[in-house]
Amino acid sequence: MAKTAGACMGVTRALNMAVRAAEQGAPQPIVTLGQLIHNNQAVKALAERGVGVADSVDEITSGTALIRAHGVTPGVKEDLASRGVNVIDATCPNVVRNQRSIAEWTAKGYSAVVVGDLQHAEITGLLGHAESPPPPEAEGYREPVVISSVAELEGLELPELVVVIAQTTFSSARYAEIVEAVRSRRPDAVVFESICASTADRQEEIAELAAECDAVVVVGGRHSANTLRLAEISRSSGVPTFHVEEAEELREEEFRGTKVVGVTAGASTPAWVTEEVADRLALMDPDGGET
Repeated sequence: MAKTAGACMGVTRALNMAVRAAEQGAPQPIVTLGQLIHNNQAVKALAERGVGVADSVDEITSGTALIRAHGVTPGVKEDLASRGVNVIDATCPNVVRNQRSIAEWTAKGYSAVVVGDLQHAEITGLLGHAESPPPPEAEGYREPVVISSVAELEGLELPELVVVIAQTTFSSARYAEIVEAVRSRRPDAVVFESICASTADRQEEIAELAAECDAVVVVGGRHSANTLRLAEISRSSGVPTFHVEEAEELREEEFRGTKVVGVTAGASTPAWVTEEVADRLALMDPDGGET
């Protein structure tokens, strides 16, 4: 079992805030803006406590809205507040730090290169905190751009003043490559070590774990960016890798001949889900059948 497996600080904090809102009688209905956690079992457990999910801001006209760890643009919170909705902001502190950083440096006239997945909610929120319009004296300023590879960077014109910042769950290795490429063209670029420490630790550990195992199981939601990244790193090592959301997805025949199976979990995976996976694996007989 990976030491770093399971829900990160930001997700745990958001879950606790949602449960507390339900227990302390926050204005009803209580909904999260988007799934609070990329884990169907956890979302179901929240629903049983009276915490629902709204897919868009337009669906929320009253009650309580909880902003998930990914964060949102300033306009979203303003919109909700203007409707009289009680807003609980569960944005991860690491994400908040990045939002403040991009706001500060784009306000100084720096053009932002944002590294991450274009469609990810965290990136949307981050872009919303960039200064717009830029200050009049920001000569050569460019609107923020989102890239996820060195290849995408090669076609970009980089202004003199550049700030680089990443999605907290992005690949540490790929971010390092992009930063190196930016600095080869703009040595004075301002670069933020914005990937969450727990994300970096997970990615480093999964590479080590894969090297020691016959197979690896990654537990987490299929729409969880950080979980998908862990599975990607494990597969790149050549080790059979299985990405599952729950224990019932494991098939004994897939583990025939294995002696050592590594288990890790994404930052949105509750500990009890990972434990169920480990328990099911422990019951399997690698020579066939279940004990």
